[in-house]
Amino acid sequence: MPKGMRIVNLEQGMPQVSTALRWLDGELYTSRRMGVTAVKLIHGYGSSGTGGKIRTAVRRELAVRRARGELADVICGEEFSIFHEGTRRAFLRCDALRQDSDLERHNNGVTFVIL
Repeated sequence: MPKGMRIVNLEQGMPQVSTALRWLDGELYTSRRMGVTAVKLIHGYGSSGTGGKIRTAVRRELAVRRARGELADVICGEEFSIFHEGTRRAFLRCDALRQDSDLERHNNGVTFVIL
């Protein structure tokens, strides 16, 4: 039985991009092994001038993984809305997403990964 959603903060400690990408890899692997259905990635959006590189690199990596079929879907925080078709599909796989505080907030500092 799927275990819902995990939240992973990739910007904690203000890591280098390469470190954040290694954390991403490890956290996705761990989440899959745990049977988690969705992972909320907090990566920031660059308002301070330092978080934007992590966001860009993480989203690029996720796009590659999705194209290879490793991920069911990737939903950018700014698209996380009941009006977005991908979000509605994700609700069917992970009901916990319905209660997430970023729903309808258009937060471009987060990304949701559906495993």
